[in-house]
Parts: sequence; structure tokens; C-alpha cells
Amino acid sequence: MRLLAVGDVCGVSGCEEIRRMLPKIKREKGIDVCIVNGENSAEGNGITPYSADFLFACGADIITGGNHSLRRKEVFPLLDNNEFLLRPDNLADAEYGKGYCLADFGSFSVAVINLSGKIYLEKLNAENPFLRADELIERAKNDCANIIAVDFHAEATSEKRALGIYLDGRISAFFGTHTHVQTADEQILPHGTGYITDLGMTGPKNSVLGVKSEIIINRLKSNDFSKFEAADGECILNACIFDIDKNTGKTVGIERLYI
Repeated sequence: MRLLAVGDVCGVSGCEEIRRMLPKIKREKGIDVCIVNGENSAEGNGITPYSADFLFACGADIITGGNHSLRRKEVFPLLDNNEFLLRPDNLADAEYGKGYCLADFGSFSVAVINLSGKIYLEKLNAENPFLRADELIERAKNDCANIIAVDFHAEATSEKRALGIYLDGRISAFFGTHTHVQTADEQILPHGTGYITDLGMTGPKNSVLGVKSEIIINRLKSNDFSKFEAADGECILNACIFDIDKNTGKTVGIERLYI
């Protein structure tokens, strides 16, 4: 089967790029399962019921989250009621939602695990992602999942790399999110786990992580903490395709996309 993982969708322009490109990519690449990180899909960060529904309507089977998943209160009921809308499972103070789901596609089932890193994300009060990964992988095995995919929403490349290697052979696919900068290190780890440190983002190409460049430059140069505004203009879509053997759960092919 072919699993497509799409990098952080940024605001309205990112959602429009998903609407424009995702159905075409799924059709041309023969995608069986699509996971989209949508924690920035609402204008001004976070995710709303509208942006979540939009991504599902465009072809996302599962939406994962990150440090902005709980920014918008209006999404709290949906996080509890839609089993395929996730936020990092190891957020210690989170009262809504979860970071695990099992999706049945007939001839195979996919368990998706969403976790947050701890390094440089101390304000989130995330619990140990290694220990939580152990727990959720055991749950996926008890659920008889053929395939297990992990979205690790983390800042530090070292933390992502360490967790990916730690989980090698126990999961099918591991992809990092959060930095909005795609890494060129897609690979199949020694024990069969498909890996990429960060998927990148889906949003305005000429920006700083989806935000108007001048706002970020002024913040860093002059301590001007003006409100973030989403950039506009030409967009990119960053993603990765994992070809996974349904019988073994191992990745047998991997393709990074920068469109």
C-alpha cells in the first residue's frame, strides 16, 4: 500500500493548495492512505472545525496535530468526537482529544500515533515521547494493526532522529513535523521503518515558515512583536510517500515530494 504524509498546512493559502493538489497527487501516485498535519490550517494558527472539515473533504483520511492543536477552543468538541482528528497524545495538560487512532481500510488497517517532542517545547509540558510511543505501539499491536505510522511533532532534529531509530522495526513509517523546513534525509532504516526527519510544510513559498517575512525579520532584528500575518503568493506542498508491505508492515520504498 502507499501512504502519503503531508507536511504542516499553513492557513488559508495552504488549505487552498491542498484543495488544488491533493486529489491529483492521490490519483496520479495511487495513494491508499493520506495523513495530513493540520495544526496550522486555520488562519492565525491552530485548527478549527471548518479547516479540519476542509482537509477531510480534500482527501485527508487522518489529520494529525502539534503544539497549536489546542489553540482554538471551538475545535475541542471535534477533537473528542472525531476519532481521525488527532493531537499529540503525550500533552500532559490536555483535556480534549487523543493522539492515537485505528483506521480500517478493508484489506489492511493503519494505526496512527501523534506525539510531541520535549526539546525547545518546554511550555507544552509534554510527557516522555519514548515511553508513550512504547505504550501506543503495544496498543496498536493489540488492535491487530497491519501498519503503524508515527507523526512526531518536534523542534530538535536530534530528538526526531533518536526516536525514529528507537522505533525502527517496530513501526512502518516515521515522519517528523513542526519545523516547516523539509529535510532531504528520507530513507528506510535498517529494520524496515521508513523515515524522514521533517516533512516540511504546505503553504506560501516566499515566507518564513508561512508567515510574512518582514514580520519575522522585524521581530528578530528589532524586537518588534507585531501580530503574525500569513504570507500569500505561490505555494509549495511538501510530503513523503511510503510504500509499505501490507503483510510485514515494513517500508519497501520511499519518495519525498516537494511540489
